[in-house]
Formats: sequence, C-alpha cells, structure tokens
Amino acid sequence: MRLVLLGPPGSGKGTQAAILKNALGVPHISTGDMLRAAVAAGTPTGIKAKAVMDAGNLVSDDILLAMLEERLAQDDVKNGFILDGYPRNLAQASALDGLLAKIKQPLDAVVKLDVPNEDIIARCEIRFEKEHRKDDDPAVVRDRLRVYAEQTAPVADFFEKRGKLQVVNGVGELDEVTARIKQALKHESAAVSG
Repeated sequence: MRLVLLGPPGSGKGTQAAILKNALGVPHISTGDMLRAAVAAGTPTGIKAKAVMDAGNLVSDDILLAMLEERLAQDDVKNGFILDGYPRNLAQASALDGLLAKIKQPLDAVVKLDVPNEDIIARCEIRFEKEHRKDDDPAVVRDRLRVYAEQTAPVADFFEKRGKLQVVNGVGELDEVTARIKQALKHESAAVSG
C-alpha cells in the first residue's frame, strides 16, 4: 500500500500513520520527522531548514523532494509506504507524481483527515505544552493553518481528479478515526481491484 495522508497541521496525520504502519506493514515517512532529524544531526540541509522551520515556514520544495527521493530508494519501502507531511502544495504534488512514476510505485490512495481549525488549535496547544515544539506554538499554528488553506488544501483536488482521494472525519477518539481510515482504504482497495 502506497498511501499519502493529507490534512492540516495537528489533524492527526502522524499519529494515524504510526498506527497504520503496523496494520499495513509499511514504513511511515514523515517529511517533518526527516527534517527534524536533519536539524538535530546538524546536516547542511538541517541547518538551512532550522531557521525556516523555527519561523513556522515551509522548507523549499527542492530540498524536500531530494530528501524524499533518497528515502524512497531504501529497501524497506519496496512494499509501500505511508507519506505524511508531503505534498504540501500543487508543485510538490506534481513532483511526487513524477517521482513515483519514475520509480514505478504509483499511489494507491490519498486520505485527507478533515478536522476543524478550532480542534486543531486546541490539539496543538496541548502538544506544545508537552513537547515544546516551536511549530506547535498557537501563533505559529494559526499561521500554518492559513498557509495550509492557501497552498495545501488544493492538493486534495489534485488527487481527487486522479480518483485517489478519500476524505475521513478526523474528529473523535483515536481508534474511531483509525477505523474510519481503514474503512476508506478498504473502499479504495476494492475500487482499485474491481
């Protein structure tokens, strides 16, 4: 299963991907985690990304695509992957399409978690208190939601036009949301095989 999880920051993509990776038997690839690891390691890419991330802005498309291409070349993704945090805009969606065509691993499904902004801000405030991640600061989150609405929300239309999009209600208990995603994936698998 090659899956992209879409949704606003704080919608639960990373949490759901961590659960789904075991159920689907494929790795969870988070561009945010990849970037944070590069920052922690002090790599040249990490140093460039740190200032951008600390300001709540998005890292450039070319850096992300290069990191992703390296990751998708690893052996553990041969049977699929769950991608979260990418693509964030139409240029990235198109670049991802091109990359996956090049490596002959087309997407099976795209699941968009639908969560109202008020719920997201509340979730991120809790995470900010616990983890102190600068990108979860409420002021930064509000700005990230604005950027999401302008740049990332149109990505859902991109995948919908390709017949890959499933929209799932991301509000509720963790296991309820997971069950909704699994149901959407069953629907998508039936559509692909049928």
